[in-house]
Amino acid sequence: MQSRSRQPWGQERVITANRQTSWAFADAYVAEDEALHWARDRARDAGLRSVSPGTGAALRLLAASVDAKAVAEIGTGCGVSGIHLLHGMRPDGVLTTVDQEPEHQQSARQAFRTAGFAGNRARFIPGRALDVLPRLADAGYDLVFCDGDRLEYQDYLAESLRLLRPGGLVAFEGVFANGRTVDSGPQPTEVLRLRELVRAVRESQELVSSLLPVGDGLLCVVKR
Repeated sequence: MQSRSRQPWGQERVITANRQTSWAFADAYVAEDEALHWARDRARDAGLRSVSPGTGAALRLLAASVDAKAVAEIGTGCGVSGIHLLHGMRPDGVLTTVDQEPEHQQSARQAFRTAGFAGNRARFIPGRALDVLPRLADAGYDLVFCDGDRLEYQDYLAESLRLLRPGGLVAFEGVFANGRTVDSGPQPTEVLRLRELVRAVRESQELVSSLLPVGDGLLCVVKR
């Protein structure tokens, strides 16, 4: 059985069962350790979504590819994405992670310890992202990972481009919105904002971007 996926800009591709199986295989390609399983369990208990294993593996790769020493994360959750980022960063790298819920950050702190990371490898800042980000240093980061309020993604992009050094990278989680981003039917404001983000990034002459089909979609953007 075949289905068709229509992209927002009108290009249609056939999605076969084999392709779907391949995507599922790719998303589970990297095995996760006990610390990650523990963090996933805490997130599930708290009613939080976590990045998929495939998205986590992509984050590791992205952090390693830019030799990341300083990474900013919007949306700590219970530490799943943070563990993946820390594994990809330099051994002396520091993850600055922002979340409105201090209790979630406490779970992440424990998950990082369980994963074997020293306490000085992560800086936890409680608060709303758009209140915290302006206080971070211009051009002081190699990578920014955004997994917060989808309605604020356009604002995160502007802040991230200020925070990143030339050649730095920002990644946005969840841009597929469970398939709604490419659905032609009426959609909520969150989905419309995601479409605007994807379109703005793709059309910018100052950015290099790619939309990775892992998890619920990972939009990756490099600052020239």
